Amino acid sequence: MDTSSRPSGVIVTGNGKPLPEDKARIAEGEEVFRRLTERPTELLRCATAGSVDDGKSTLIGRLLYDSKQLLADQLQHVEQTSRRMGLQFLDLSLLTDGLRAEREQGITIDVAYRYFATAQRRFIIADTPGHEQYTRNMVTGASTADLAIVLIDVRKGVVAQSKRHAFISSLLAIPHVVVCVNKMDLVDFKQRVFEEIVEDFDRFAARLEISDVTFIPISALLGDNVVQRSEAMPWYQGPPLLYHLEHVHIASDRNLIDVRFPVQWVVRPQSASAPDYRAYAGQVAGGVIRPGDEVVVLPGGQRSRVAAIDTFDGPVEEAFPPMSVALRLEHDIDVSRGSMIARSHNQPTVANGFESLLCWMSERPLDARRRYLVKHTTRTVMVGAIDVRYRIKVDTLHRDESAATLELNDLGRAHIELSSPLAFDSYRRNRLTGSLIVIDEATNETVAAGVILDTEVDTGEASAARQMTDRSANVRWQGTQVTRARRWESLGHTGATVWFTGLPGAGKTTVAAAVEERLIEAGRPAFLLDGDNLRHGLNGDLDFDEQARSENVRRTAHVARLLADSGMIALVSLVSPYAADRASAAALHAADDLPFLEVFVDAPLEVCERRDPKGLFERARAGKLAGLTGIGAPYEAPASPDLALDARRATVEQEVDRVIELLIDRGLLAG
Repeated sequence: MDTSSRPSGVIVTGNGKPLPEDKARIAEGEEVFRRLTERPTELLRCATAGSVDDGKSTLIGRLLYDSKQLLADQLQHVEQTSRRMGLQFLDLSLLTDGLRAEREQGITIDVAYRYFATAQRRFIIADTPGHEQYTRNMVTGASTADLAIVLIDVRKGVVAQSKRHAFISSLLAIPHVVVCVNKMDLVDFKQRVFEEIVEDFDRFAARLEISDVTFIPISALLGDNVVQRSEAMPWYQGPPLLYHLEHVHIASDRNLIDVRFPVQWVVRPQSASAPDYRAYAGQVAGGVIRPGDEVVVLPGGQRSRVAAIDTFDGPVEEAFPPMSVALRLEHDIDVSRGSMIARSHNQPTVANGFESLLCWMSERPLDARRRYLVKHTTRTVMVGAIDVRYRIKVDTLHRDESAATLELNDLGRAHIELSSPLAFDSYRRNRLTGSLIVIDEATNETVAAGVILDTEVDTGEASAARQMTDRSANVRWQGTQVTRARRWESLGHTGATVWFTGLPGAGKTTVAAAVEERLIEAGRPAFLLDGDNLRHGLNGDLDFDEQARSENVRRTAHVARLLADSGMIALVSLVSPYAADRASAAALHAADDLPFLEVFVDAPLEVCERRDPKGLFERARAGKLAGLTGIGAPYEAPASPDLALDARRATVEQEVDRVIELLIDRGLLAG
């Protein structure tokens, strides 16, 4: 009798059946075997990032090695290669650095993907290059990631490339970031060194839109805090990296509200068994779709209802991301590859143009004379024009508005005009319907990857001009007999705008209000335009996203211009975080020959957060307030303001004195 498949330790009777007391043991063994072999359903996509030689490849190798994910022949190959290279240790980076050039130079050049699974979750990790030269590869690897692992060499601290990759992670809206401070063994596992790097990174991350940042001190070479807790760092009370990856919550990161279904294929089998079958196949990009839902097909706008949802295993009652299904509709309407199916009452934007952030990936720079295509979900359309707004200096987060083109590895904002409309969302709302690639029509090369920044942007030069001047072609400025020169001569003084900018809580309004009081006491007309006060009326309809903040500055600048033209000194107290918006306000005044002075109230984030007069920072840190400048949104400090006030080293009276001196020096106030 063959007993090779019999569970060890189980007694059987003469007919080959186990005794009753052993049935429970068999059932328990089968349950353990099922749990160990059952494939977890949830998938976490990770991307490593960081500077050259920070240990990204070694970390992935250590994860695979310590979690027992390596096959015997893989481990044997790494051991042999390590000996052949003259190493005295097992070089786990060889598991991902497979190219000869990578092994010779000790750096990662191309993106390497590694798959592994634990009992809790499946993982796909993209090992992306750290060198600035391969920024495009990092963007490619991180574009679909749920979580970014940013490695920092504890000896070097937060370097420029660490900031670059953190910034890219923010731009790509990666929901979770884990900062692994690596090579802790080289500084004797000192807690103080780790905490200094955490503070340094926190200061930089405060200017980005990163909602979830976790810091873990590790040694990828030795395995400390990678899979198991490190005994060498008892001061660290958090979980090891693998535990965090297994338990980080990602289910809520998907958009389950806005139904988006890009049609990839029209299914028409035309077989005898299903002569009239017609369905539309694709992957659900957002929302939950159920039979009976009223839907609209874009960009055409035809309406119908979902009759059924088919899968390979048969019909289902609902579909959600990232399921691949085929939808049957109640009506035979025009639906083809590239169409977008959405709910009738919740539709994406349909337009021929939008603002996009592009990462240029081609060695041939952006050329207005070449023909490009945009591929968005399943639809490909011809590009009419790509107008570069500015190039981003990633190290400083400043904008280079003089840039007219984009070159290899450049990041820049551009307005893209298309020959036919697309149905899209902003990338922050839906990463699938808010992303795109740009293709060179002649070579079929992917030259850029991009994300759609907003969905309510006017297009064309005429619209851009209207946006800057707020003038319609059907109206003109109504002049009077009272000219500015006559008005100012009668008043005995000129008008001007003094624009106070700085982080929330820096003290802008305090200083501006004191300046207003000083001017009024001296008999000089002045009026304070405070950002909060304006949002009670004129700007009350605006939100706090990038576009709304720009509009807030634009409206305020126009009001200030009118006050300055009337002969008053308009004192504007506005965070106005973007340099380009403040430059537009200054240009508006310059076009009318009106004085405009920019005053930077310089207070570090920690000072503003300590003051926190309105409790904004406390709410932002608690996750109750999104997009606060300095915490969830960036602030671009003026490069060369007319006056910089140091809120840490001067009293309000001293700061007011300096503003008055500036007005006197510029001839706007009598001495």
